[in-house]
Amino acid sequence: EKETHDFGKIAQGTPVSYSFKFSNVGSEPIIISDVKPSCGCSVAEFTKTPIKPGDTGTIKVTFNAASKAPFTKSFTVTSNTKTPVKTLYIKGIVE
Repeated sequence: EKETHDFGKIAQGTPVSYSFKFSNVGSEPIIISDVKPSCGCSVAEFTKTPIKPGDTGTIKVTFNAASKAPFTKSFTVTSNTKTPVKTLYIKGIVE
């Protein structure tokens, strides 16, 4: 699916989450080995079991909005795919 999610306007001090979903359209299982957030204000949970061909997986990211400002945060995904490092983004405005 998409690689960027825009939360729009969010309230300061309120954590927000989004689940990036993906499908394995290849012939081998996908194994996600790591998802690294760009800062300590974000965390990621991801499917840790191999995603078989035809199945779907999820990377759930959570951002804790501490200060009022526009934000863009990245999550670096490492896997065994043809593109072994991929970056997902979240953005929005903390009010």
